[in-house]
Amino acid sequence: MHFAYPPRKSSHPPAYSPRGQSRSLSYNQRRQLKIGAIILFSLFLLILILSRLFSNGAERIPPGTPEVVIVTLIDEENMSKEYIAKIKENRRDYAARHGYTTFFPTISSYPNIKDSPRTWALVPALRHALTLHPHSTYFFALSPHALIMNPTLNLRTHIFSPKTLEKIMLREKPVVPPDSVIKTFGNLKGDRIDLILTQDGEGLCQGSFIVKNGEWARFFLDTWFDPLYRSYNFQKAEAHALEHIVQWHPTILTKLALIPNRLLNTYNVNIASRGGKDNLYKEGDFVVRLVGCETDPNRSCEDEFEEFYRRWKKGKGG
Repeated sequence: MHFAYPPRKSSHPPAYSPRGQSRSLSYNQRRQLKIGAIILFSLFLLILILSRLFSNGAERIPPGTPEVVIVTLIDEENMSKEYIAKIKENRRDYAARHGYTTFFPTISSYPNIKDSPRTWALVPALRHALTLHPHSTYFFALSPHALIMNPTLNLRTHIFSPKTLEKIMLREKPVVPPDSVIKTFGNLKGDRIDLILTQDGEGLCQGSFIVKNGEWARFFLDTWFDPLYRSYNFQKAEAHALEHIVQWHPTILTKLALIPNRLLNTYNVNIASRGGKDNLYKEGDFVVRLVGCETDPNRSCEDEFEEFYRRWKKGKGG
């Protein structure tokens, strides 16, 4: 018996692929699309992470943000309203000329200083200023017993631009004169500075200084205001605490620039222990400070202020 052979396969394939093969291609396409989507999503995440890392967490600065905030702590209990008004007028006039702003906190706003000397309120006042003005870059802490006498000087070109700082900073200088073994660094670059101070013959001067906003500034102020230091009963309270942390905290010393007193902190009286005539105010100096007037019973801050206030008003055509 003969059986029919099965039909031979054609050597010419049909014009269209079989149904099963179409399904196979459709599956492969979907698989490729999924892989492509995963790759694209992974690249997006990588770009996002890198952008965050290299931006250092910096936020976009709103238009019109002042570069500098002038912070002056007011003692309403011991200053007349007229005196306070003149202090504010002096700062506001200078701020308006350069696009800065002002902040006038009061000592009574910081009850957390408790039994510590009232002058400690300067530190939480600065911390407060950083919170209120998170996008401003520099904070200029200026004693109420001081006047800005030369309002034409811009703080950036006068002091804190990196190029200017590298020219004026005092290198390998004893932090606490005359012979502290701890000295300022000799190789710091201007763009690495976050704290600008002056010193006289008695030590560091916290009556007129500049701090740069950022994580380091918050660390610095929190360290300075540590309850342990407030309980030490330093002879000059926050002034001696400042000298202590600058000398014994390398993290602070590496961000410090000492500059000549005349650039930021001249005096209205000749005090030998504070540098004598070398630190005495001269016409054209930026700031005059009535150093020691609030602690000397034979002096009146308001009377001494009035003399320089009249000179300032005359100089600006007021």
